[in-house]
Amino acid sequence: MATLMNHDEFRTALENAIKGKSANQSPFSIAWASGKLSREHLCRWAENHYHYVGPFADYLGYVYARMPAQYQDAKDFLLANMYEEEIGGDRHTDLLIRFAEACGTTAARVKDEDNMSPTTRALQSWCYAVAMREDPIVAVAGLVVGLESQVPSIYRKQTPTLREKYGFSDEEVEFFDLHIVSDEIHGERGYQIVLEHATTPELQQRCLKICEVGAQMRLLYTTALYNDYVSKDLSLPQLGLAA
Repeated sequence: MATLMNHDEFRTALENAIKGKSANQSPFSIAWASGKLSREHLCRWAENHYHYVGPFADYLGYVYARMPAQYQDAKDFLLANMYEEEIGGDRHTDLLIRFAEACGTTAARVKDEDNMSPTTRALQSWCYAVAMREDPIVAVAGLVVGLESQVPSIYRKQTPTLREKYGFSDEEVEFFDLHIVSDEIHGERGYQIVLEHATTPELQQRCLKICEVGAQMRLLYTTALYNDYVSKDLSLPQLGLAA
């Protein structure tokens, strides 16, 4: 039977639940970081990524509505996160579309749901299900710790390549620069909320499991981008990976 972990033990367990499942390990991410993707491949990424991150404020809105009123810190964080996504400066999806257009696709294609892969649709559906059905603290663990906290480590490997290999301007890659900073803050706040409010062994275990599943979902989504759009042009051995 599980026992209640202290904050240090629980923090380490949360980090370990994600470790080894980072989307950085997918062949798509490896190809991106090494500058081997074409601009067409990046277009397909943007057309899919929009439908995963575009509704992020919606996911958080469902969690916010069900968060207990006494957890004011958590409610404030969710509200601030939604504000930043949608109206706290440039809308994040607008920055993503700017990058997509610089790659060579159009806003209309990015917004067209028919252009997302089945795996992207599955990730989006999972996010909605977590937001609507899970305990709010478990939902924060899945969406913010399991998914959002990964973003800075992913984009820190990809963004330099966008400038140095592909020649994108600072304005065109603002989406990535912004999320390296903002999602590091959001991820840490997510950790603190889960550490403070997961106050039973059962709730801690549910948070650990959903963090693991969230990391697996993002890795699966990113790997599917390689399988669906890149594998015909770039083999695993060309990336230094076993076939």
